[in-house]
Amino acid sequence: MRKNPQTNILSGYYRLVESYRNSDNRVCHRTILSAGYLDDLTTDQLNLIQKILTSKVSNSSNVAFEVPYSNDATVNKHVDEFYKRICIEKRIDIEPGKINAKNQANKDFHTIDVNSIKHKNVREIGAEWLAFQTIRQLKLDEYLQQSGWDEQDVKLAITHLISRAVYPASELETTRWIQENSAVCEITGFDITKINKDRLYKISHKLYSLNDELEQYLSHRTNELFDIEDKIVLYDLTNTYFEGEKRNSKLAKYGRSKEKRSDAKLVVLALVVNIEGFIKYSSILEGNIADPKTLSAMIDKLRVKTSSTAKKALIVLDAGIATDSNLELIKQKGYDYLCVTRSNKKKYTVEANNPIVSVFDNKGQCINLCSVKTGNDTDYYLKVASQSKELKERSMNAQFKERFESELKKISDSLSKKSGVKLYDKVNQRIGRAKQKYPSIQRYYTIDLECADNKVVSSMKWSIKEDMEINARSGIYFLRTSLPGTSEDIVWKSYNTIREIESTFRVLKSDLDLRPIYHKNDDSTMAHLHLGLLAYWVVNTIRYQLKQKGINSDWREIVRIANTQKAVTTTAQNSDENIIIIRNCSEPTLKAKLLYDTLNYKYYPFTKKKSVVLKSKFKNDQKHEQQLFWSQ
Repeated sequence: MRKNPQTNILSGYYRLVESYRNSDNRVCHRTILSAGYLDDLTTDQLNLIQKILTSKVSNSSNVAFEVPYSNDATVNKHVDEFYKRICIEKRIDIEPGKINAKNQANKDFHTIDVNSIKHKNVREIGAEWLAFQTIRQLKLDEYLQQSGWDEQDVKLAITHLISRAVYPASELETTRWIQENSAVCEITGFDITKINKDRLYKISHKLYSLNDELEQYLSHRTNELFDIEDKIVLYDLTNTYFEGEKRNSKLAKYGRSKEKRSDAKLVVLALVVNIEGFIKYSSILEGNIADPKTLSAMIDKLRVKTSSTAKKALIVLDAGIATDSNLELIKQKGYDYLCVTRSNKKKYTVEANNPIVSVFDNKGQCINLCSVKTGNDTDYYLKVASQSKELKERSMNAQFKERFESELKKISDSLSKKSGVKLYDKVNQRIGRAKQKYPSIQRYYTIDLECADNKVVSSMKWSIKEDMEINARSGIYFLRTSLPGTSEDIVWKSYNTIREIESTFRVLKSDLDLRPIYHKNDDSTMAHLHLGLLAYWVVNTIRYQLKQKGINSDWREIVRIANTQKAVTTTAQNSDENIIIIRNCSEPTLKAKLLYDTLNYKYYPFTKKKSVVLKSKFKNDQKHEQQLFWSQ
């Protein structure tokens, strides 16, 4: 009882109180709500309000419970007011307006021991899920099924292909990665306990048996998927080297290595790609084959690998392949060509009405273009003068000039030393080696030897040839094309598409780890390279779609972002002494979500998987959780 300050009368001050027993079995009281002075209510009304509030609080989590209401409007008004205050003041574990069947239907409440929560079997899943959805987009799994493959081989092939794209490594290393680091088998459905290097070897060879068919299918599929017409295709070669002797190999040969590995045998990879970076034709050749000899076979197979709408594609070539005979062959096969001339033109004329067109590269550097005439040649020639290229070549020439003259000075100084090389033949050998070392600069020099007799050199002199300027053509090269009636900027833009094939080679060699090759026999080598090319289809399909939306990240960065999403198993013990096991995927980060949204892919590869097992059974069978989730 208190004195009501408003009426100055001693009145009842009411509270809603909860009685409970604590851990020491003592009866305690907790105030749920201070209701205040309720002089306008009768004892029956007060008791009814208490009963209704108690019933609502006790059944707050029961969706099917029907709230009791009185016919007394005053009672109902106080019940609603008091219950709202209880919720707002968080005196019970529920918020106002949150009790409804829709929300409760998706909830699964357990009382668990927080200290028993453990996270284990954490595996990478984001990049694997990205690659898997791309394979589904390409319908590669459907194609293998239609080719007569059984379901398990299809799953294993997709598993190996995703692994090569995300984590390129040997079959042995890939096996360890799948078993210990990746959740790829949870996505593809292949039994992880059956993964081993021998199965991966076999499925690689089986994929290679469909080499031409797969290449043709993927070429047409990407053209249809992205509405590509293959009006411009790019042709170039690269090589990769072997670790090991490769004694009995017919494929591995010594040749000119682009990685400067003259000590290792090589294999040549010839590719035709369109300007979107998709492969139109590939061929694996002997390591010592000359670039110009590879074109004929490529042209014969190119038509069936491109879309039917490409009636006369433009083939962009590197200078090493662009011999006169090869260019004539391209014309005879019904294609146009565009290339850099194999040597700088010395005799050409610039017509008076031909303006110089200035363009700018990606770095904002100025490049001057001018069409020129060369005798009776009907091809279109474009003179390209690059200021940045000129500065670079001048610097290189100065460096080569200094080094070449340093070599000559060593030879000259040796003539005056007591034990120096003086014999005419030996001196010429040393000069020849210096010329071989600096071929681009030695052609500007005249070297004279004076002999006391026919065998001993007494002095040596060198000078730059008259009427020759070392930097006269620095920064200048010529483009040649069979396209009739074209313009300077169109030729320039068309030629710059060749950077796409350079990007393709970078992805294959660096991101997909096609170099070096460790396989001993040629069949395994071909299967290894073919698997890398298939993985490139997956990679380029992803990157092409991202680039269309302005995301130009390289493949390694895409894998890094995607693999911030993990698959994780969480275990906890509930109040019934049972173990709750939950397998779930983490929520993708904002950057990962951007990738998924741009590609229009789903965020999660599977829904939450839950199991409840007895504690004793869980302890006795530590593999229960793994067996449970691999089987789902």
